[in-house]
Amino acid sequence: MRIGILTGGGDCPGLNAVIRAVVLDGVNRFGDEFVGILDGWRGLVDGAVRPLGIDECREILTRGGTILGSSRTNPFSQDGTPAAVLSRVGDLGLDAVVAIGGDDTLGVADRLAGMGLAVVGVPKTIDNDLSGTEVTFGFDTAVQIATDAIDRLQTTAESHHRVMVCEVMGRHVGHIAVHAGMAGGASEILIPEVPFSTTAVCERLHRRHAGGRYFSTVVVAEGARPEGEEERPSSSRDEFGHPRLGGIGATLATEIERLTGYEARATVLGHIQRGGSPTAFDRVLATRFGAAALQSVHDGDLRRMVALQNGRIVRIPISEAVGHPKTVDLDLYRNVAGLYLG
Repeated sequence: MRIGILTGGGDCPGLNAVIRAVVLDGVNRFGDEFVGILDGWRGLVDGAVRPLGIDECREILTRGGTILGSSRTNPFSQDGTPAAVLSRVGDLGLDAVVAIGGDDTLGVADRLAGMGLAVVGVPKTIDNDLSGTEVTFGFDTAVQIATDAIDRLQTTAESHHRVMVCEVMGRHVGHIAVHAGMAGGASEILIPEVPFSTTAVCERLHRRHAGGRYFSTVVVAEGARPEGEEERPSSSRDEFGHPRLGGIGATLATEIERLTGYEARATVLGHIQRGGSPTAFDRVLATRFGAAALQSVHDGDLRRMVALQNGRIVRIPISEAVGHPKTVDLDLYRNVAGLYLG
C-alpha cells in the first residue's frame, strides 16, 4: 500500500515515535510505501510532501517535535478546499492517510472520511483531553516537566517566603495541572473545570502562612478563570477559532500580592512543556499506537482512531473521540488532589 502520514496541531513529545512505528512496521512487515505530508493538513492543501522511509526514521525515537512539521490548518475554513484535498490524495496515489493529532486534526479527518477519504487517526494531545482513550502520548512528558518546574519553584518560594504561581497548559481541561500539582505538592491547584474565587484562594493561603508555612506554590491551568468570568478574549485566533490563551498566572500573582501582602511571582511554562525528549512511557505508547494504526489500515477498518482502554489498544470511531473534551475527574480533583494541598 501507499500510505500518507501527517501530524497536525501543537507538537508534543512522541510524534516521531508514532511516525517511526508506522513506517518501520509498514516497510518490514507489509512492504508498504510511505509519503510524509508536511505541516499537517496544509501539506495536502499545498501539495507539500516528501518521501518517508526507513532511512528518514532512523534515530528519531527519542526526538521531540515532528520531522514532518505541523500546523493548525483547517481545510474546511475555505470553500472548495476539502475537495481539493481529496483530489490531492488521489493525485499522490495514496491508499490511505494516517492522521496524528488532537480534536481539531481528527475532527477534520472525520469530516473528510465522510467525503470518501480513507483515514485512520492516532490521538495526540498534550492536554490529555481526547475522549475514548485513557491517555495520550506527550501527556506523561508534560506532567514530568511541569512537576520538575514546581519542585524547583518550591525551593525558591521557601527561601524567599514567597507565593510562586506556576501557569501550565490546559485550555479547557486541567489534567496537567492536577497531576503535576499533586506530584509537586502544590498549595493550590486551579483548573478550567472549576471556576475559582480569588478571595477564597487568598484566604486559604493566609491560613497556611499564619500556621507557620511561610511559602506556597499555586498551579493554575492557562484556561482557569475566576468565578463569573468568561474565557479571556483574544484578538488572535487560529483557523479553528481558538483564542490564544495566557496571562492568568501573572494576573493571579498580582491579585494574591494585593490581597494578602505576600510577595508573589508568576512563571509560565508554556512551550517548555511541549519540547524535549519523550519519557519512556510516551515512547512505548506512541509506538503501540503507530503499529495499531497501521494494522487498522491493512484491515480496512477505516474512519477509526486507535485508543488505550484498560491497558489495551482498541479502535473506536473517530467521531466518538472528537467534539467533547475529556474533563478532569472531579472526585480525583476534590478528594484526592485535596490531600496534597496545604
